Amino acid sequence: MILIFKKDATEEDIQSALRKIEVLGYTPHLSRGAVKTICGVTGDDRALDESEFDQMPGVESVLRVLKPYKLASREFHPDPTRIPVGGVSIGPGSFAVIAGPCSVETEGQVESSAELLQHCGLKLIRGGAFKPRSSPYSFQGLGEQGLQILSAAAKRHGLTVVTEVLSEYDVDLVSRYAGVLQVGARNMQNFALLKALGETRTPVLLKRSMMGTIEELLLSAEYIMKGGNPHVILCERGIRTFETETRNTLDIGAVPAIKRLSHLPIIVDPSHAMGTWHYVPAASMAALAAGADGIIVEIHPNPPEAKSDGKQSLNYPHFEDLLTRLKDLAPHLGTAVN
Repeated sequence: MILIFKKDATEEDIQSALRKIEVLGYTPHLSRGAVKTICGVTGDDRALDESEFDQMPGVESVLRVLKPYKLASREFHPDPTRIPVGGVSIGPGSFAVIAGPCSVETEGQVESSAELLQHCGLKLIRGGAFKPRSSPYSFQGLGEQGLQILSAAAKRHGLTVVTEVLSEYDVDLVSRYAGVLQVGARNMQNFALLKALGETRTPVLLKRSMMGTIEELLLSAEYIMKGGNPHVILCERGIRTFETETRNTLDIGAVPAIKRLSHLPIIVDPSHAMGTWHYVPAASMAALAAGADGIIVEIHPNPPEAKSDGKQSLNYPHFEDLLTRLKDLAPHLGTAVN
């Protein structure tokens, strides 16, 4: 349910409505927009009658939200959300480029990536320390040692770390090193992990699973937001279809669809969507043209020697060329690469 307040509603009118919501056993979520002040009500509102509020002073109207996700919906929060991360605001008006190796392998490898990102004027470095792999015999990551390597390089070059957390038991550990906690596609519906992330205030990058619908992605975001963490960045990384030429099928249509349904920012992962580096630049440009708020892309100093996902990783010259192309296109779309 949503309460929409009149333009001339007093602060006492608003606070009186908030108190009543809490007395009835529900949770209020106040949003003060440029034009309207609204209040979302969460909880099982099937027994809640609109008449409880529509006659209250200052209340213009009361609406029911039919979508199963509430906090993530445009109805609850009409204005788009911008999430500040390491000097970058992820949201409308900017196109964030998050780049780095799939896996943290050596200090030299991460250091060279961090140096390149700083040279390019970027602020966010990605890298995996805990690697969920399809095969138990594949490289599983360096664990906390990898986090230490990534964090040290980031600090030397003025960057913020984006890295994956696999379990609710690792949230505190990874939070000590990362500025953004990534939820991988395999964990999109790991509800214990999502609830644990809801208890933090660290931004969360939530990837859509290869079989997940847009609604299921937004419901996963709802778990995090319901726990008290509003800083959720959505990520489209390709879904599984019958096509075999690419690793997954990039659902570029998910970007405008989510923009209409939700106020949360959404970025695209062209590396995992395409699976082959040759296609990554085109998918990145498509993401920018479709209105995404950024990309997260894999780079490596020598992709053929990468311990994971070398086939889809850009080498440094190819990455710099992509960045130039993105910066040339961005102003024509009313945004800027950062």
